[in-house]
Amino acid sequence: MVKDGRVVGRGWTQPGGRPHAERVALHQAGASAKGADVYVTLEPCSHYGKTPPCADALIAAGVARVVVAVGDPNPQVAGQGLSRLRAAGIAVALGVMTQEAARDHQGFLTLQIQARPMVTLKLASSVDGRIATATGESQWITGPEARRRVHLMRACHDAVLVGGGTARADDPMLNTRGLGVAHQPVRVVWSRNLDVPLSGALARTARDTPVWLCCGPSADPALQRAWEDLGARVFVVPVGTGGQVAPREALQALGEAGITRVFCEGGGALAASLLQADLVDRLEVFSAGLALGAEGRPSLGALGVDRLAEAPRFNLLGTEAVGRDVLLRFCR
Repeated sequence: MVKDGRVVGRGWTQPGGRPHAERVALHQAGASAKGADVYVTLEPCSHYGKTPPCADALIAAGVARVVVAVGDPNPQVAGQGLSRLRAAGIAVALGVMTQEAARDHQGFLTLQIQARPMVTLKLASSVDGRIATATGESQWITGPEARRRVHLMRACHDAVLVGGGTARADDPMLNTRGLGVAHQPVRVVWSRNLDVPLSGALARTARDTPVWLCCGPSADPALQRAWEDLGARVFVVPVGTGGQVAPREALQALGEAGITRVFCEGGGALAASLLQADLVDRLEVFSAGLALGAEGRPSLGALGVDRLAEAPRFNLLGTEAVGRDVLLRFCR
């Protein structure tokens, strides 16, 4: 919020979604909000939820102009916020730095438009696409700098996702470490039969950092109760054609629970199922300068691709050297 060339209020939506950024900035600006220019990345809301509409708050404060990067696709808003502002005589400019704002809001926008969270798939492999030797040795293919970057990626998402096989084989913590950040993503495991060890790291720490599990309808109810008793949250979702947790339905369940950005760390079968279902929005690929050969374990499970035209394709966003490894970044 700017007045006479000076920033008089600044805000962002607070944890849990309330209050919205506009109200934080208005509170900071106080009386200086009258006649100010307001710059927002997302159209101000126009409906009553936990708080009254932000569009009404801007009107009541007497702001002069509102510059908006992207409209809100939520059917409860969808242009109505801008209409209210214009009807009140406030100048509105829409479409400033739209691409940048859409990238930053991709999780929210994907949830509103596709009823699921945005999905980032992370792969880390040898130069020939292997994640372990034939005997299963995998620590460490990538270097410490790449592993540290993965922790930063986790911190930028609402949830970290792995499959049941990875949870059983690696006993991962899936938290953010070594960065000095307070945010810890929800740790999510998809396991059709819920056969994730009740003595593992996730179970031991479920009361400290949230653990959510998505399982199929046939999962043992006793296991569901056992995980819930440990402090975890269990979602029962349909099973897909391959006999595994149905990826789209599982993501929809996570979205309904408030997750907007999911960071998937595998394993190979889970990664393949997301790619097959066209549910991957961003692809982060760490490539290490070593080769493990055909006998090594591949980074992806079977995709059922017979022709190149059927293969999932992504657009390259950029490449970066991360220590001794290379990070390739792709988007849909």
